[in-house]
Amino acid sequence: MFKLTFLFIISFTLGVRSISNDWWRDAVIYQVYPRSLKDSNGDGIGDLNGITSKLEHIKDIGADALWLSPIYSSPQVDFGYDISNFTDIDPQYGTLADFAKLIKRAKELKLKVLLDFVPNHSSDQHPWFKNSIQKIKPYDDYFIWRDAKMVNGIRQPPNNWLSIFKGSAWEWNEQRGQYYYHQFAVAQPDLNYRNSALKQAMSDVLTFWMDRGVEGFRVDAILHLFEDEQLRDEPKNDASNVPADEYASLTHIYTRDLDETYVIARAWRKLLDDYATKHQTDAKFMIVEALTTPTIMKKYYDSGCNPFNFMFVGDFNLTSKAVDFKRGIDRWLDNVPEGNVSNWVTDNHDNHRTGTRFGEKKSDMITMLSLTLPGITVIYYGDEIGMVDKNITYEETVDVAGCNLGPDRYYLASRDPERTPFQWDTTTSAGFSTNSKTWLPVHENYKTLNLAAQKLAAISHYKVFKAMAKIKKNLSVLKGGEVEVRLITENILGVVRRLETSSPVALLINMGTGDESVDAHTWLNIPEELIIYTASVGSQIQPNTKVNTSALRLPGSSSLFLATKSQIDSLDTKTKPSFATVSSFANAPLILIILVIVNYIVT
Repeated sequence: MFKLTFLFIISFTLGVRSISNDWWRDAVIYQVYPRSLKDSNGDGIGDLNGITSKLEHIKDIGADALWLSPIYSSPQVDFGYDISNFTDIDPQYGTLADFAKLIKRAKELKLKVLLDFVPNHSSDQHPWFKNSIQKIKPYDDYFIWRDAKMVNGIRQPPNNWLSIFKGSAWEWNEQRGQYYYHQFAVAQPDLNYRNSALKQAMSDVLTFWMDRGVEGFRVDAILHLFEDEQLRDEPKNDASNVPADEYASLTHIYTRDLDETYVIARAWRKLLDDYATKHQTDAKFMIVEALTTPTIMKKYYDSGCNPFNFMFVGDFNLTSKAVDFKRGIDRWLDNVPEGNVSNWVTDNHDNHRTGTRFGEKKSDMITMLSLTLPGITVIYYGDEIGMVDKNITYEETVDVAGCNLGPDRYYLASRDPERTPFQWDTTTSAGFSTNSKTWLPVHENYKTLNLAAQKLAAISHYKVFKAMAKIKKNLSVLKGGEVEVRLITENILGVVRRLETSSPVALLINMGTGDESVDAHTWLNIPEELIIYTASVGSQIQPNTKVNTSALRLPGSSSLFLATKSQIDSLDTKTKPSFATVSSFANAPLILIILVIVNYIVT
């Protein structure tokens, strides 16, 4: 009877698959800019096989998922955001077979793969657009075409709408005899989501990639999906120093965040949910790129999407004070609807790197903060080693946004400085490529700032990041505790996480340049004796140092994380195999399962 019961339990366990509906709630997501992570074939351009070869690093630092910026077929006018085939891989990056290898290896490492879904526009080289020019159905209405406005016999665009990349957002097409709308580059015509066939075609794109193992999507530029049907001119704003042909000269009330956007977002959320239910997979994640006010933020959450929180990227800089951070963090947390989860973006491919925005001494501050606050942490490749922007000359500039502004103003818009190759070691091209010429030049500081050196150093950005990711994932107080953001002094910010069943933990940040001593015990209501689990590079503070929190000294521009000795010791204890680990046998070959059972019966 015992053997039969045990056999039944084994058979039942092997046949059950663990499904997670909220795996992302405290996830660390690592953004990969495919051109810049690792070049596997020596052409100076990063590729899929290069990314696959570095998945162990992404797992090592504590990431749960990697988000790939566009890898689709593209003329590369906007480096992949101008897509000529939504369901194939650009030859510069590899093939669908290479993508399958990446997915396979990621699953072996228990890493989720997220893709950049670019729904607002395609490339002008996409077959859909070429057919639309010729008015071939159903593609004739896949894009936004409008007749010219004639003024004194002179052809002019339909209205005053401007492109983000400068100039009119309308481009005349002689063959069709109409203007087409492009919110971005001329080579990126906007898709028409008021056309039902187009909507279905883009939904099919999502399904195509989910069929190939993709676990979710970052939705690019979702705020631009719809425009005013009446084509009303947008009002000028009061930015007197901005040229009239630049995007910032207008207030964009007719080309952003129209109500129909949230209807589409809700439909995509349902598509992802239905797919996961039908195929019995973990829930599919969707995070959207939108510039959010509290009202707009709530609309995206209500649509089932997680809107990116760009607070650390756009709202703060080197001159920001502790009170600015407190107000911003509180405001965001207060507006996240109940039952939803926040996210904290440290960097991305469109903005200057953290170490450049805040200064190298504070580059750990933002990653430590994002890993202490509740919710999702989204980091950009290189954040984990403190990479900084490289000075790119106009002659070296390849970004369309910079090129369009010309040699005198290119640096105001170019995104090349934050997209340079990852710095792995001190070999040729920082270990990114065997080729000394890379698509963007490697930062000259790679001889001292690289991953290999930081792995060997006693204290490094890499070790700080890895330590913070580890504690985020393993302490219950960080996974489910309440959060308090306190202003201790004019310069010192405290973030405390509390849980009834656990001792609190705290992050303290000195945003000033001078040393300060504080009574964190009283101000934060934390134990008087704690251990410094980790501290920012340059703080001169050794990890695992016992401190009296009632008389705590914080060096200028430093951050330190405090926990109890038992909490820190618990990170090194072995964890028991989870049910998900046991249930993974469900995917084992049938013959293996039979052999396990037979072996037990025989013995």
